[in-house]
Amino acid sequence: MTNLAFDVYGTLIDAQGVVSTLSSYLGTDKAESFSGRWRDKQLEYSFRRGLMRQYQDFAICTKEALEFTNNEYGSPLNEEQKEDLLDTYTHLPAFDDARAALSKLSLSGMGCFAFSNGSQEAVSGLLEKTELSSYFNEVISCKDIKSFKPDPEVYQYFLDKTDGQADSTWLISSNSFDIIGANAAGWKTAWVKRTKEAQFDPWGVEPTITVSSLSQLIENIK
Repeated sequence: MTNLAFDVYGTLIDAQGVVSTLSSYLGTDKAESFSGRWRDKQLEYSFRRGLMRQYQDFAICTKEALEFTNNEYGSPLNEEQKEDLLDTYTHLPAFDDARAALSKLSLSGMGCFAFSNGSQEAVSGLLEKTELSSYFNEVISCKDIKSFKPDPEVYQYFLDKTDGQADSTWLISSNSFDIIGANAAGWKTAWVKRTKEAQFDPWGVEPTITVSSLSQLIENIK
């Protein structure tokens, strides 16, 4: 059986959905750069904790990354505003193409799983709020083994949980580090390149397929 593992933040859910809240505090121009820096540090902290085997919940990485970014920008946000932004992270919007694509894929006979660095509670809550939860067989969280993508152990954990095989499992992600990690684990991969400006890491590795929208998956995954 073919199983589809969907990355959540940045693939199904728009992690830049915090920009509108940030704009009310910082103005539009600064909000976009602040949000991008916050996201970069969030991922960096997860990578570092994974390598050091000093696990903390992804929500902690998010909070610490916000603190760093705020300090770097000269502390424009007060404590109440930072708490508001962290709350915004729990109800980010889904990308416009997510619901229709998942509806078709969930009826295709393939297994559909949410596969995330976020905790099962956080991801399940987010999928409920965006009305995507019904399309998934299960939410599989890297928190269960206290690590983060792209640790090889998390991709093996997914296979163990789903009783799947690497060569019949697809990772769908807009994050190239995730695609490269899954490729190293022997998976098939679909890189969701949502913008022309998006760059794939030049590691001599290519995704199995590249799509610009989730709607293209149904016709390209066999």
